[in-house]
Amino acid sequence: MFHKVLIANRGEVAVRIARACRSLGISPVGISSEADYGAPWLERMDEVVMIGGFAPSESYLRGELVLQAALQTRCTAIHPGWGFLAEDPRFAALCEQHGVTWIGPSPAVMAQMALKTPAKRAMLKAGLQGIPGSDGLLTDVDEACKCAEEVGYPIIVKADAGGGGRGMRLCRNEADLLEAFPSARAEAKSAFGNGALYLERYLEGGRHIEVQILADKFGKAIHLGERECSVQRSHQKLIEESPSPALTMEERQRLGRSAARAAAAIGYVGAGTIEFLLEDSGRLCFIEMNTRLQVEHPVTEAVTGIDIVQKQIEIAANQHLGIEQVEVTSKGASIECRINAEDPHDGFKPSPGVLERFELGLDAGPGLVRIDTHMQAGDEVSPYYDSLLAKIITFGKTREDAIETMLASLRTTVIEGVKTTIPLHIDVLNSKEFRKGEYDTSKIPGWNPDGSVAAQLKEN
Repeated sequence: MFHKVLIANRGEVAVRIARACRSLGISPVGISSEADYGAPWLERMDEVVMIGGFAPSESYLRGELVLQAALQTRCTAIHPGWGFLAEDPRFAALCEQHGVTWIGPSPAVMAQMALKTPAKRAMLKAGLQGIPGSDGLLTDVDEACKCAEEVGYPIIVKADAGGGGRGMRLCRNEADLLEAFPSARAEAKSAFGNGALYLERYLEGGRHIEVQILADKFGKAIHLGERECSVQRSHQKLIEESPSPALTMEERQRLGRSAARAAAAIGYVGAGTIEFLLEDSGRLCFIEMNTRLQVEHPVTEAVTGIDIVQKQIEIAANQHLGIEQVEVTSKGASIECRINAEDPHDGFKPSPGVLERFELGLDAGPGLVRIDTHMQAGDEVSPYYDSLLAKIITFGKTREDAIETMLASLRTTVIEGVKTTIPLHIDVLNSKEFRKGEYDTSKIPGWNPDGSVAAQLKEN
């Protein structure tokens, strides 16, 4: 096992990884930008190295500085968390070249999954179904128009190196495509340094379902069930739950087995997530694979009792997975709400500032509450980084218990000094669509920013 691990990240995920390291007897080492230096969450680290300026491009995205921090503190492994360098195969390869273990899959597999078209081909070969679309990358807008006619409108143009909705455009006809193609290419080039595009048929009203997998270096791959991630805004997840209310037990078992087989087929090692879109017809189509830890991993931990971050570290340390598929059982239901410093009534505008009060509802409802956060009262919410303040995760014997526990936790949470997304979460959880499990990615169930029930209750 490793003696020291450098955590190549910040905030909530850095604290989460540090907790897993300590549970394994490993010393966690942190890094900090100038903006974060002295932040209370860094006290969770045994050592901290200041690596650069305020902006991510001056600090957390500077791979050479991150690696130097690992080497100078004699860390033998790096855990990237999510975001920043977590899916950069060049940085993973650089770590390995300098004798520092990368806690994640091989750089070659990361590179294959980072680009959507090679990933899609690999997963189709491994037995998964894909969404109808272009057979590879599009050379120009004329080829895009020809392909769209064959696939059938509406279609969606996507960046091959994309993520987070950037370089993505929905087109309902040829006029839309002619206008969208150059802007999507320019945005992709600016965001990822790669303007390559492809297209797929746009599936209206689909549901976003992902499967958590674990695979070791000895060829064993298992799944830990699925998560429902269909409550989204601009392709950014807001609420996740496990299990998905859209699948039967037989469907989830079949999906999980298929995902685990696909992971093994590409030689995947570590924790990863294979994402699917569920059509109204019941067909599950492969979207992409995330070769890292997911923000929403706690809901899977809640229903399976398996610490995913610990498993990541153990696998990287050449340990056997130590779990057979038949030993993985899912009990009860879990929900996660991402509490962001954003104003949902003003287009989700970021709300930086000082947390005057920060009291999260822990003892509420019929189930259990878990809080993952790096913040406390008096902390400043920086404008330089992600607006995530905390994740509230609830667990119940039933889905209804998990929902009621989450509502009780949200209603007893007090955050002052910044706007938050709590009103949105309350409205979604109270909506008939969410309660019935009958929602999809086309809209946020129960949310009307001008007539928010939570906002009206607060005003009264």
